[in-house]
Amino acid sequence: MPRQLTIDFVSDVVCPWCVIGLKGLEEALARASDAVTAEIRFHPFELNPAMAPEGENIVEHIGRKYGATPEQSAGTRAMIRERAAALDFTMAMGDDSRIYNTFDAHRLLHWAGLVGDQRALKMALFTAYFTEGKNPGDRAVLLAAAEQAGLDAAEAARVLDEGRYAEEVRAEEALWQSRGIQSVPAIVIDQRYLISGGQPPEAFEQALRQIAAEPASL
Repeated sequence: MPRQLTIDFVSDVVCPWCVIGLKGLEEALARASDAVTAEIRFHPFELNPAMAPEGENIVEHIGRKYGATPEQSAGTRAMIRERAAALDFTMAMGDDSRIYNTFDAHRLLHWAGLVGDQRALKMALFTAYFTEGKNPGDRAVLLAAAEQAGLDAAEAARVLDEGRYAEEVRAEEALWQSRGIQSVPAIVIDQRYLISGGQPPEAFEQALRQIAAEPASL
């Protein structure tokens, strides 16, 4: 019988490696379905919590934050596009793309985890940002993503307009940071095993099979 695992997926919706990591993890779970089944729970992490609502040009942001030249930034984006394409996800980021604040997106994701399909909203937000170049902090974009995910758009509007789940998101962010999570994606399996970064499916599958073969903790 396959071993049941709980997977905590800590990520941000403007993190390209988080898309790659999620898609790679899901492919690995499909490949290793004879050995494991899993529930994936999503948790918030803000790469740029102080980002202004209008965002910042991605080339300028990466240069300021990491010291990368425009050429290095373009090369990294090309590599990310190839990795994502291999997992059937389209990255359309360019020199004019922008990085945005994601706090409201995390509030909506928290709500989705309570009432509906959190993964569907996560993927809708990934697509809106990376494929369509939209601002995941914009109210209209968030509501469209909620509707696309099969959630109640009117209730989603109330969540956003009333500032719901702000404290819960802040508390979750602080919790994972207190556990040593400083970069994403961070994939925590059964609260014991940490896998960092957008690993390929093969790496995830190997790790999942190794974990499945270990004695379950009491």
